[in-house]
Amino acid sequence: MTESQNVRVRFAPSPTGPMHIGGLRTAIFNWLFARHHKGAFILRIEDTDQSRYKPEAEDLIYRALDWVGMDVDESPRDGGDYGPYRQSERLERYQQWATWLVENDKAYYDYTTSEELEQINEAKKKRGEPPGYDRRHRDITTEERAKLKAEGRPEVIRFKMPLTGNTEVEDMLRGKIDFDNSTLGDTVLLKSDGFPTYHLANVVDDHFMEISHILRANEWIASAPLHKQVYAAFGWQMPQIMHLPVLLNPNGKGKMSKRELQDDKGNVIPVLVHRYEELGYLPNAMMNFLTNIGWTFGEDQEVFSVEEAIERFDGTRVNPANSAFPIDKLRWFNGIYMREKTSVEELIEQFKPLLEKEGLPVDDEKLRIIVPAIQTRIETLNEFLDIAGFVFREDFEPAAAEEHIQKKMDAESTRRALQLAYDALQDMEFNAEAMEEPMRQLAKDNGLKVGQLFGTLRVATSAQKIAPPLFDTFVALGKDETLRRIEQSIAIMGAELPENAENQP
Repeated sequence: MTESQNVRVRFAPSPTGPMHIGGLRTAIFNWLFARHHKGAFILRIEDTDQSRYKPEAEDLIYRALDWVGMDVDESPRDGGDYGPYRQSERLERYQQWATWLVENDKAYYDYTTSEELEQINEAKKKRGEPPGYDRRHRDITTEERAKLKAEGRPEVIRFKMPLTGNTEVEDMLRGKIDFDNSTLGDTVLLKSDGFPTYHLANVVDDHFMEISHILRANEWIASAPLHKQVYAAFGWQMPQIMHLPVLLNPNGKGKMSKRELQDDKGNVIPVLVHRYEELGYLPNAMMNFLTNIGWTFGEDQEVFSVEEAIERFDGTRVNPANSAFPIDKLRWFNGIYMREKTSVEELIEQFKPLLEKEGLPVDDEKLRIIVPAIQTRIETLNEFLDIAGFVFREDFEPAAAEEHIQKKMDAESTRRALQLAYDALQDMEFNAEAMEEPMRQLAKDNGLKVGQLFGTLRVATSAQKIAPPLFDTFVALGKDETLRRIEQSIAIMGAELPENAENQP
């Protein structure tokens, strides 16, 4: 492409269900390409399949794009000078141009019924021929056409594909691709209900929206010669085209499923974008992760900012080969972004909705203490509640007695350790650094290992074996609540002691 060319690309999903992760990756490649060339990114809603249309699916498309931070220049929501951007609102234009093709002998009316199509395919199957329409109404007379129409048969418009020769398509990734016209059928452009098929609508829309480049999945390679011939029939210039590699299932076998998968260990692998948002993945980690699948930043660098990707994304580093979806790598990416690419304040704002959803109080002071303490210990946002939710619970339930007991300890020694800590903490400054060394010395002076004392205190204050650093937990809970929880555990352990147990530590 030339530098002076005005780049306009489009992402054109069908609102038939939630946004698939593969669709988001296609959108990202289009958006990065547009931003690299300082062009426009257009969202066009292809809703001509009315039988499968779901209004809520359009909202999920916007939600996915907004989530990863892709701004849209033109869309049904954002407006623009080339609308409408919903295909169902452009029917008159498709019908007009389909009729133009018929009038100019580039297409024809076909009256074949669905039953007759089945018969055609059955007969071809018996002859060992590939299925497909047999062009029976391509060259009939005006009188024959009038008779078929009078019978009330369904009327569609089919494109007149050249019967001989080749159609050559230039792909930005693959170079020239040659197609034998004799192997290509006469495809329906306008259905009997007046709605266009994809093959007509996308050509008409891309022309009138002045799309300069089409970046779409390589599943459409087989349709490329038809689209080129339709452009030629209209006398229009076809946009430059790049057929992107598709995502394969994590095991590398087959195109990425439309439904949730399971790995070899039985873990669920989501395929819908909103599920990753719900599971606590960061949008910038998802953007980085998906950009890496099928495109190479270079210099063996996998972690990069959106700005860095925009600077390099000219399309030349796209790998035409399909790629497996490396779900384990996503968790790795998310961990890096949690630890290194997201500030404490940003994480706090991400965690607040989780607390609200769980019905827990949002305490900014506790968040500022506990978030830095756990930032390096979690890989997804949702793990925040698993590891630190206890800090915010006003209805805290202590763990059972046996869970307090550490290795090589029993109920009596556990109760004594808790009592020792309780007494020592009474007069101690509640500062993480100020508490740690005296508590280590307390363990040593009383014949305990540090792990034993700290372990039982962790269970006493969190009811968990895995929790944030102990003394950050104490500070976040505050002195009164920390002592109250330890006191609860002392009572629980005391109830486990025999009546004649020695009570002095």
